[in-house]
Amino acid sequence: MFNCIIMGAAGRDFHDFKTFFTEHPEFRVRAFTATQIPFIARRSYPQSLAGPAYAEDIPIHDERELQQLISRLAIDFVFFAYSDVSHQEVMHKASLVQAAGASFVLLGPHQTMLHSSKKVVAITATRTGAGKSPLTQWLAKSLTQAGIRVATLRHPMPYGNLGAQTVQRFATREDLDRHDCTIEEREEYEPYVRQGLVIFAGVDYRAILRAAEAEADLLLWDGGNNDFSFIRPDLHIVVSDALRAGHGLDYYPGETNFRAADILVINKVSGAAPGDIERIMALREALNPEAEVLQSDLEVDVERPEALAGRRVLIVEDGPTVTHGGMAYGAGWVAAEKYGVGEVLDPAPGAVGSVRDTLETYPHLRRVLPAMGYSETQRTELKTTIEASRAEVVINASPADIATLLHLSLPVVQVRYRFTPRRGVDILARVKKLVEAG
Repeated sequence: MFNCIIMGAAGRDFHDFKTFFTEHPEFRVRAFTATQIPFIARRSYPQSLAGPAYAEDIPIHDERELQQLISRLAIDFVFFAYSDVSHQEVMHKASLVQAAGASFVLLGPHQTMLHSSKKVVAITATRTGAGKSPLTQWLAKSLTQAGIRVATLRHPMPYGNLGAQTVQRFATREDLDRHDCTIEEREEYEPYVRQGLVIFAGVDYRAILRAAEAEADLLLWDGGNNDFSFIRPDLHIVVSDALRAGHGLDYYPGETNFRAADILVINKVSGAAPGDIERIMALREALNPEAEVLQSDLEVDVERPEALAGRRVLIVEDGPTVTHGGMAYGAGWVAAEKYGVGEVLDPAPGAVGSVRDTLETYPHLRRVLPAMGYSETQRTELKTTIEASRAEVVINASPADIATLLHLSLPVVQVRYRFTPRRGVDILARVKKLVEAG
């Protein structure tokens, strides 16, 4: 029997455990480590989910303890199981593991993908914030209007009680409240609910898959970060961000997706230089010349543009996009420029607690505030930071309704962004043809 650690971020790590490790009991998981997302370490993976081979819960430690854990637990193998990390950083982690005496392992699709009885379209990306969720929402809405029963499975974000999050189904706002969703979870689920669409997530993707298959003719996989799909796709659509043109080669496992794409979507083309689009096309020619191409945009608008002109504003952006996604700004900044605000305020002087720590951790941010709210304490700190800003108006580009969730006293203008195809392959027609083929 081999002693193992799974390095994760409350997502693929749990899925890999439920697939590869339950089928290979000779690999014994002694601990998980956690990173990227605050407040997810110091939990445990419940014995009820781990199964009869485990007599007790499996502890989850901060990744900074990894080297000590390898020694203390006599670890043989460390399995890397999270995403949107530069290739260089992955190898730094591999070097740390090997220096401590253990082997470093990356599990692939054959070991971790589940098979569905229904047709599956996977939408993944080369980086966080490329626009895969708006594309998935557009596709789900268009197919539903065409009379096709669609269910979307979202890459996991189980940041609460793991035992209570085995299978989650979101169809109403009450479902979001019932599952005590964090702001990041709401950012992903709320846009579906708002459009009358159903989205599934949770911890046990075998059970989630069966639940989704029971009510749909077609399954859509809405990937998280730049991870590859948990479900084997019949059609793989990969979104590459034209504003981060070279990143198809630079981040794990975004390059995996780029090389495996059936359709490559080059998104945000209206804001990109011609050379950026040409660079992505050159990568396609070198890595995956058979992939079909669609160029597209995310159209940004706000519900009350007249409230922004000439005003002093604080911009709240989608959290993951501007933190580990590496963007200096997002749709909120685009909206501020589009609608002629008077001044964009720096959130740093009024930032408190973990929100202040986040701004210090990500110095690339350009006068924007990530929507961080992984705990009640952090939500309170986010509210305090926003209301200390002296803004006349808050521009909220988080898909979550922070005005209601945080009970803000300041007026809030909500940003919306819609996926818009420009030129290239007709994705909707391709997917309809896939469904018709049975």
